[in-house]
Amino acid sequence: MPIEATQKIWMDGEFVDWQDANVHILSHTLHYGNGVFEGIRAHETERGAAVFRLTPHIKRLFSGAKILGFEIPFSEEEVIEAVKETVRVNDMSSCYIRPLAYLGYGEMGLNPLPCKVHLAIAVWAWGKYLGEDSTNEGVSMMVSSWQRHNPNSMPTEAKGVGHYINSQLAKVQAVKAGYDEAILLNEFGRVSECTGENLFAVRDGEILTPPTAAGALRGITQDCVSTIARDLDIPYRQVDLLRTDLYLAEEAFLAGTAAEVVPIRSVDDRELEAAPGPITQKIQEVFFAAEVGEVDQYKDWNEYVNE
Repeated sequence: MPIEATQKIWMDGEFVDWQDANVHILSHTLHYGNGVFEGIRAHETERGAAVFRLTPHIKRLFSGAKILGFEIPFSEEEVIEAVKETVRVNDMSSCYIRPLAYLGYGEMGLNPLPCKVHLAIAVWAWGKYLGEDSTNEGVSMMVSSWQRHNPNSMPTEAKGVGHYINSQLAKVQAVKAGYDEAILLNEFGRVSECTGENLFAVRDGEILTPPTAAGALRGITQDCVSTIARDLDIPYRQVDLLRTDLYLAEEAFLAGTAAEVVPIRSVDDRELEAAPGPITQKIQEVFFAAEVGEVDQYKDWNEYVNE
């Protein structure tokens, strides 16, 4: 999906014009992939623009940097305020937000420790990641031949820049084969996650999702789903899944910040019974209302830009 340019990008504490937000060709992250990022959404609400689950996203950004062995040169509080300021400066009522911590120019080689750490925050308008009809009509999935990387080879708890080569390989394979999205299995043949989303199957009225031990990222939208399910008295459990569990699911859906909550229509050309199914619809209804501040019990999920 093409990026629509906005006015300013926050870089190391200063705003620069969109077209001038450049880095050197010898920046360390460009060559070796060490860096962390987040995807966050802001939505228009009755109280103005609100960033959804902002603090948990920034905490995960810092946790990922710690896992990968470098320190972001700003505090969490400073980055949270910088995100809000970037939305304000660009006069965005609804947008996608991309914080990126990366290693800059000045050192080369596999030892990243001497490299200076930089932080940038960009915002732009972004629609439905998996297509405008995905929320209502669902998406087609395939199980990729590419395996989700082992947590002992690439720490899956970190949202690392280079980690997503794994996801890109699976995504391209799926798209070229005519599917919307891919599912990755781990080295034990268990379901891990999609290329950029957590995955959920509904069997016997219970929501099942792979655990982080299966290589799945600890999703913030996943946390929303588990909270909503609990509050709706829908059984919810983290459990190892086989691909056949997906084939036989009554319904299934995926969830992530970019995609939001999207029903799955088919897996490996096996049509599911319903897309969206009744449980998926219930989760969607509450989630989308919570995003725009319409659910009192989840009001702390939104952090308002102008307050």
